[in-house]
Amino acid sequence: MTQIQKRALVLIVGSQLLIMLGIGLIIPVEPYIKEDMHLTATDMGVMAALFAVAQFIASPIIGRFSDKFSRVPLIAAGLLLFTISEGLFAFGIGHSLWQLNSARALGGLAAALSMPSITALASDMTTSENRARVIGWLSASFSGGIILGPGIGGMLANIDHTLPFFGSAILGLTAFVVFIIFMPDEQKLRVKKSTAQDKTTKRVGTRQFWSIALIMLLIMILVSSFGLAAFENMFSLYFHDVRGFNLSEIAWFLVVNGILSLIFQVVFFEKLVHYIGELMVIRISFISGFLSIVWILFAQSKWEVFVATLIVFVGFDILRPAITTLLSHINESQQGLINGLNMSLTSVGNIVGPVLGGIFLDIGSNLPYAFVAIILAIASLLTFTVRFKK
Repeated sequence: MTQIQKRALVLIVGSQLLIMLGIGLIIPVEPYIKEDMHLTATDMGVMAALFAVAQFIASPIIGRFSDKFSRVPLIAAGLLLFTISEGLFAFGIGHSLWQLNSARALGGLAAALSMPSITALASDMTTSENRARVIGWLSASFSGGIILGPGIGGMLANIDHTLPFFGSAILGLTAFVVFIIFMPDEQKLRVKKSTAQDKTTKRVGTRQFWSIALIMLLIMILVSSFGLAAFENMFSLYFHDVRGFNLSEIAWFLVVNGILSLIFQVVFFEKLVHYIGELMVIRISFISGFLSIVWILFAQSKWEVFVATLIVFVGFDILRPAITTLLSHINESQQGLINGLNMSLTSVGNIVGPVLGGIFLDIGSNLPYAFVAIILAIASLLTFTVRFKK
């Protein structure tokens, strides 16, 4: 990569990290907001879902828009809207539920503006040889924000419940200013393609966009996001209520999981893709997730549950960048639309997964994980049905 491309990579990785931090900030503050404003669990559920709903609706539309015009202005607009949404949420705490809901919906729109465009721009400025490394870095920033967000939010909320969101708004505004000042011209970032390759890409993009390979990968995105959302949202309750872990043990687990996930994404992901290929990484992730969840269901000791759950989380954390990297090879000319569909289907999983997980947990303590195991078993079989060719 050139120096200009490396500078752009730092800016887009930092932008995605900031947005994911903002998403995670609300998690530890939710109980306090609920108590302070005398809200119901349904109110809090709707508030959380509005983010994913806005992202689900807007991501494919904005992704296609970025293919036709430009990606950098959309990323900048996403950062600015993120700043506004965080500030609006901070001012709404303790005062207005509709303001909180509006802020979360704006946050979802901000994510839809920036995140598909960030991934598409990363694909534009890389070759097939170094794309896995860049996607790994983006995935690490995605996971890092989710991991660090709740911790930072919890510490700042101890001072004041609005402080995490005011702080996030200030960081967002700073990131917006830095981005528009230092982001290079988009045309200088794109990897040049030969005329013949460019014509072939355009022909495939217009006539054969909905290929079997693309449909299968999108189904895998939906399955993985659905399974991960159900697994993640039930894991604390399952660990505490069913397996008897205390809060300190759960906190240590999150720290160890976060460190392992970041190491795998930054250090090992590119090497895995290089030696065994994206499809094999996807297949191993699904199969290991299925086997580990079955292990959890029959485990007798806390250590068994701890190790098996780590395998599931790490598998999910390298699964997403593997699918995203393989998606980037399907159609070079419509990266924005493809990544918009990617984020949209992820949002569907984030909406439906936690709801079904909660329903199953109310019925039986092991039912959510048994259901996720079945889903992962089906996904594992799907990886054997189609051969993907770059």
